[in-house]
Amino acid sequence: MATEFTLGIEEEYQIIDPVTRELRSGIDDLMGERNDDDEVTLQVELHKSVVEVATGICADIQQARQEVLANRRRAARIAERVGLRIAAAATHPIARWQDQDLSIGPTYDRLVNDLQDVARANLIFGLHVHVGIPDRDEAIAIFNSARYFLPHVLALSTSSPFFEGRRSGLKSMRSLIFERLPRTGIPERFSSYREFETFVALLVKTGCIDSGKRIWWDLRPHPSFSTLEFRVCDLPTRADDVIAIAALLQALVARLARVHRGNMAWNDHRSALLRENKWRALRYGLEGHLIDFGRQSEVPFADLVEELLELVDDVVDELGTRAEMDHIRRIVAEGTSADHQLRIFEESGGNLEAVVDWLIEETMVGVPRLEALNGGRHPDAAPGTEASS
Repeated sequence: MATEFTLGIEEEYQIIDPVTRELRSGIDDLMGERNDDDEVTLQVELHKSVVEVATGICADIQQARQEVLANRRRAARIAERVGLRIAAAATHPIARWQDQDLSIGPTYDRLVNDLQDVARANLIFGLHVHVGIPDRDEAIAIFNSARYFLPHVLALSTSSPFFEGRRSGLKSMRSLIFERLPRTGIPERFSSYREFETFVALLVKTGCIDSGKRIWWDLRPHPSFSTLEFRVCDLPTRADDVIAIAALLQALVARLARVHRGNMAWNDHRSALLRENKWRALRYGLEGHLIDFGRQSEVPFADLVEELLELVDDVVDELGTRAEMDHIRRIVAEGTSADHQLRIFEESGGNLEAVVDWLIEETMVGVPRLEALNGGRHPDAAPGTEASS
């Protein structure tokens, strides 16, 4: 089953000056420093203070884990060679978007020309998880059902309580920043893949977008790959959290596929109702109550996570992700990155530089040295950056 529901994981890291703790527009330095021995592909984003890495197509969560850990270590090593660090969180606590340099090129120039300050201010960092679904009509059926769970997954991933030097009062400030862009948020349902294709074609024909890649919903059928792409998440700081959330999404897709193949259907709810839950998730995170629309009542988030884990339980062993489901419970018990950042902020007397230091350190927790990842082929991992599992 795991081979059927393949995984791909994309992470967008912050590039940080470890002395000033500010974001550094350092992508050109990283790209120039990278060589073939680094064995990781660095991808440029609109802001030069962002570097993206991605796994390949992973047959199961074990392969995904190895690639996520290797990507983090290798990207960190490249950054360290030019005096910089990477950090995983959906917003930087201090940086101002007005101070960031932008990448140059036809794609980015067109984007900024179209969206203006909405694009320039989109200084956020996300986690995108692809789950393979070759049959596109089946993918749409699962897409329709999976929309219900997007707020749940967002709450588990929150890592952006600060923005531009302020405590925002939200657990996921990134979510609101991103929704200023068009074609974002929780999408409507589609009756078939043909209807979705017709929708995209209309937007292209009328000049709204140049391709399906300009649709940035929290969940989308990917325009190029045979995957469902979950884009709702903040980027968790710990790699173990990233891997557990990816495993949960894979299990959810597998479970909903089983529902669909059994000629059953998940309850359908209006996107307007799902957005009510998304607001609660981005505002309160794990501490909130989401709405159970079937029972028409508020339910503590921890109870809903248990219900979600129970829902996917009959596919977990086939996928080999029992340990990752246990880690989901650990996130609920110990808190997300947003919760930990707020604790550091309070304990340090409101020192946001201490929060940045914590993010840099925590990003590498559980990430082995390169020689451990690659059978001793890379003994030159930078000292002083290792952390225990």
